[in-house]
Amino acid sequence: MFKKVKRNWYIPKGHTITDFDKKILSYQNRGKLVPTPKLIKTPEQIEGIRRSGVVNTGVLDLVEEKICAGMSTLEIDKLVYDYTTAHGAIPAPLNYEGFPKSVCTSINEVVCHGIPSEHEILEEGDIINVDVSTILDGYYSDASRMFIIGKTTPEKERLVKVTRECLEIGAQAARPWGFVGDIGKAIAKHAHRNGYSVVRDLAGHGVGLEFHEDPEVDHYNTHKDGMLLVPGMVFTIEPMINMGDWHVFVDEEDGWTVVTEDELPSAQWEHTFLMTENGLEILTH
Repeated sequence: MFKKVKRNWYIPKGHTITDFDKKILSYQNRGKLVPTPKLIKTPEQIEGIRRSGVVNTGVLDLVEEKICAGMSTLEIDKLVYDYTTAHGAIPAPLNYEGFPKSVCTSINEVVCHGIPSEHEILEEGDIINVDVSTILDGYYSDASRMFIIGKTTPEKERLVKVTRECLEIGAQAARPWGFVGDIGKAIAKHAHRNGYSVVRDLAGHGVGLEFHEDPEVDHYNTHKDGMLLVPGMVFTIEPMINMGDWHVFVDEEDGWTVVTEDELPSAQWEHTFLMTENGLEILTH
């Protein structure tokens, strides 16, 4: 039997075939998953995403300046909304598939998608992920940071540190004309070496013209190549690393909040990246 090849790359009628086209087609003809032309951003689109990323980074800088014990997560939501709209942008999470707030705030055993609330008050020793996504002039950016509230335990502090290292190591593994699967292999190796597990139910993703695009960026070792990484692609890497087991569940009451099954702490860091001929460029910090 012949192996069925998914033909994502195509040459528009009347278009001159370039060396770039030929290179992608050579991978596709060998049965590799390649991006569609839409996933290769134009210089104008890249500049738009970069401008969105500047606002997104400014939001997280403001949160870092203000976050403290005694603050409610609803106050964080207001900071994010006010800053974003004051800069002519829109918080991407707000009303996205019914999500009710402008930011995700995920504390301790909450892995991601925590919904801000006036009743959720930050306490000394908490670790919290603040996940911000911005739409500016139709262009999307996405990033998150971990914050330690006051002084926490050495175990939580180490989890936050190693998770950031996982993001950095995953980014180093992403090379032009390499594969998405290289990212998850590198992250999983570092996480497991430090005694942690990697959440498998959620992934990074393409971003820029939409909130979520291809490729899906798994953070664990799938033992597959995944999609070919080509200069011009924009995507997030956002490993979720658990202190205990990797299994998670979604809170039935709100339908959004993802929690570790064993209720041990989790951490996450995220950047939006542009793939260039020389490797990744960070578009959000």
